[in-house]
Amino acid sequence: MWKEFKEFAMRGNVIDMAVGIIVGAAFSTIVNSLVSDIIMPPIGLLLGKVDFSNLFFVLKQGSTPGPYSSLAQAKAAGAVTMNYGLFINHIISFLIVSFSVFLLIRAINRMRRQQAKSVPVTTRECPFCFSTISLKAVRCPYCTSSLELSGQK
Repeated sequence: MWKEFKEFAMRGNVIDMAVGIIVGAAFSTIVNSLVSDIIMPPIGLLLGKVDFSNLFFVLKQGSTPGPYSSLAQAKAAGAVTMNYGLFINHIISFLIVSFSVFLLIRAINRMRRQQAKSVPVTTRECPFCFSTISLKAVRCPYCTSSLELSGQK
């Protein structure tokens, strides 16, 4: 069982996935900082000095009754809150990460298309048995049908 697990863990796909998860977690931290420290403060300033991370609604008062000036104060008092400002921050983070992944996949697909264009075609399909055969073949090695050379009729 240990040997099978070791084979599984050392496969290229598993290692690639682990690297992707680690890089994704680091990227997520950067995006969260970008949203909460760079993007949201100017938006909050434009909307009348609103700090989105402190937008909340008290569902149940805590041991010390409100009003609470910040989310931290409400949590310290034991109040039950609905934190819609943090939810807005998380939505913006998700949109940024999703857009970044879209741009990455788009670039990878573009490179694959360019690579596919540069690879010369050396095979064709037999019109009788649909097997893949060489462009130069005059007879199919699978069904032995007589074929025309490409470009000749």
